[in-house]
Amino acid sequence: MTIDYSHAREMMVEQQVRPWDVLDLRVLDVLARLPREAFVAESHRALAYADTELPLGHGQKMMKPVVEGRMLQALDLQPGEEVLEIGTGSGFISACLGELAREVVSLEIQPELAARARANLDAVKLGANVRIEVADALQWQTTRHFDAVCVTAAVDTLPTLFLNWLRPGGRLFVIRGQSPVMEAVLVKADGSTESLFETDVDYLQGAAPAPQFQF
Repeated sequence: MTIDYSHAREMMVEQQVRPWDVLDLRVLDVLARLPREAFVAESHRALAYADTELPLGHGQKMMKPVVEGRMLQALDLQPGEEVLEIGTGSGFISACLGELAREVVSLEIQPELAARARANLDAVKLGANVRIEVADALQWQTTRHFDAVCVTAAVDTLPTLFLNWLRPGGRLFVIRGQSPVMEAVLVKADGSTESLFETDVDYLQGAAPAPQFQF
C-alpha cells in the first residue's frame, strides 16, 4: 500500500495541530510542507503523521505533532533570530526551527542520533542553517547567546545554565515537572514564566528526578 504523505500531512495539520490551538500561520505552513516521514525510521513511516510519539532509539522518542506545533508557536521565532535546540533527536524540529529562524545550533548527546539527524536533513535538502553538535547540554560551555532556546525533552527542574544562554528579551520553551503530569512553559529572559499546557514526555538525559527511596 502506498501512503499519500501529502494528504496525511494535511490531515495532521487540520485534524490534530490546528484544533489544539496552533493558529500561527508560519508554523502551520512549516508543518504542512516539511516531510516528517523522512525523519522517521522506515518501520514507523506509516505512523509519521499519527497522533503518537515515535521511537528513535537510545530511549528517545519523537514528540507528538500537536506538542511540536504548540512548542513552535510558543517560541514565536522571527526570520532574523538565532536558536539553540537542546535534543536534536530525529532532526525534524531542527528543520522546522531552521525554516522559521536564521540559524540553529542543535545539541545531541547520542553521536548516532546526531549523525542520523544530519543525514535526514541533508537527504531532504533542509537544515543548511542548522549546526548539530554532539554534546551533553548539562555540561556544554559556550560564550554565545540566543534569541530562543528550545528544549525538546522534559526536565525535573530547569537548569539555570539554560537561561544563561538567552539574550535580553529571549525566551525558552521547556516541559518540566514529574510524570504523568508535566507542564510546558515559556520562560522569558527576565525570569517571568507563562504556563502553556500539560503533557507527559521523556526526560532529557541527566535531567530526570532523583530516585525516591521506598521504605
